[in-house]
Amino acid sequence: MSVENKIRLRLEAAFAPERLEIENESHRHAGHGGDDGSGESHFRVLIRAPVFQAMGRVERHRAVQKALGDLNQRIHALALDIG
Repeated sequence: MSVENKIRLRLEAAFAPERLEIENESHRHAGHGGDDGSGESHFRVLIRAPVFQAMGRVERHRAVQKALGDLNQRIHALALDIG
Protein backbone atom coordinates (compact mmCIF):
# COMPACT_ATOMS: atom_id res chain seq x y z
CA MET A 1 0.00 0.00 0.00
CA SER A 2 1.33 3.45 -0.89
CA VAL A 3 2.26 6.00 1.77
CA GLU A 4 -0.45 8.28 0.38
CA ASN A 5 -3.09 5.60 0.93
CA LYS A 6 -1.80 4.92 4.44
CA ILE A 7 -2.04 8.64 5.24
CA ARG A 8 -5.60 8.71 3.90
CA LEU A 9 -6.72 5.67 5.89
CA ARG A 10 -5.24 6.92 9.15
CA LEU A 11 -6.65 10.43 8.84
CA GLU A 12 -10.09 9.17 7.84
CA ALA A 13 -10.13 6.78 10.80
CA ALA A 14 -8.96 9.40 13.30
CA PHE A 15 -11.00 12.44 12.19
CA ALA A 16 -13.84 11.40 9.84
CA PRO A 17 -13.05 14.45 7.70
CA GLU A 18 -15.63 16.26 5.61
CA ARG A 19 -12.84 17.05 3.15
CA LEU A 20 -9.47 15.40 2.70
CA GLU A 21 -7.00 16.11 -0.09
CA ILE A 22 -3.57 14.54 -0.20
CA GLU A 23 -1.02 15.56 -2.80
CA ASN A 24 2.22 13.68 -3.29
CA GLU A 25 4.76 16.42 -4.03
CA SER A 26 7.80 14.13 -4.00
CA HIS A 27 8.49 14.64 -7.70
CA ARG A 28 9.08 18.35 -7.00
CA HIS A 29 11.88 17.46 -4.57
CA ALA A 30 13.75 14.84 -6.61
CA GLY A 31 17.45 15.12 -5.90
CA HIS A 32 16.96 17.49 -2.95
CA GLY A 33 17.65 16.77 0.69
CA GLY A 34 15.22 14.26 2.13
CA ASP A 35 14.47 12.65 -1.23
CA ASP A 36 14.94 8.95 -0.57
CA GLY A 37 14.24 8.00 -4.19
CA SER A 38 10.98 6.25 -3.31
CA GLY A 39 8.74 8.95 -4.77
CA GLU A 40 6.86 8.98 -1.45
CA SER A 41 8.68 11.41 0.82
CA HIS A 42 6.94 14.80 0.46
CA PHE A 43 3.19 15.37 0.90
CA ARG A 44 0.69 18.20 1.19
CA VAL A 45 -2.52 17.52 3.14
CA LEU A 46 -5.68 19.59 3.35
CA ILE A 47 -8.09 18.26 5.95
CA ARG A 48 -11.39 19.66 7.26
CA ALA A 49 -13.19 18.02 10.16
CA PRO A 50 -15.53 19.31 12.88
CA VAL A 51 -13.23 18.00 15.62
CA PHE A 52 -10.60 20.58 14.70
CA GLN A 53 -12.89 23.53 15.43
CA ALA A 54 -12.30 23.18 19.18
CA MET A 55 -8.51 22.99 18.79
CA GLY A 56 -5.83 25.60 18.40
CA ARG A 57 -3.35 25.45 15.53
CA VAL A 58 -0.60 23.64 17.40
CA GLU A 59 -3.07 21.15 18.89
CA ARG A 60 -4.41 20.38 15.40
CA HIS A 61 -0.94 19.69 14.06
CA ARG A 62 -0.10 17.48 17.03
CA ALA A 63 -3.34 15.52 16.56
CA VAL A 64 -2.54 14.86 12.90
CA GLN A 65 1.04 13.85 13.71
CA LYS A 66 -0.26 11.49 16.41
CA ALA A 67 -2.77 9.94 14.00
CA LEU A 68 0.00 9.32 11.46
CA GLY A 69 2.11 7.58 14.10
CA ASP A 70 5.03 5.65 12.64
CA LEU A 71 4.45 7.15 9.19
CA ASN A 72 6.10 10.30 10.52
CA GLN A 73 9.41 8.42 10.32
CA ARG A 74 8.78 7.61 6.65
CA ILE A 75 7.68 11.10 5.50
CA HIS A 76 10.40 13.72 5.08
CA ALA A 77 8.11 16.72 4.55
CA LEU A 78 4.43 17.18 5.37
CA ALA A 79 2.66 20.47 4.64
CA LEU A 80 -0.59 20.67 6.61
CA ASP A 81 -3.67 22.82 6.03
CA ILE A 82 -5.99 21.88 8.87
CA GLY A 83 -9.39 23.29 9.69
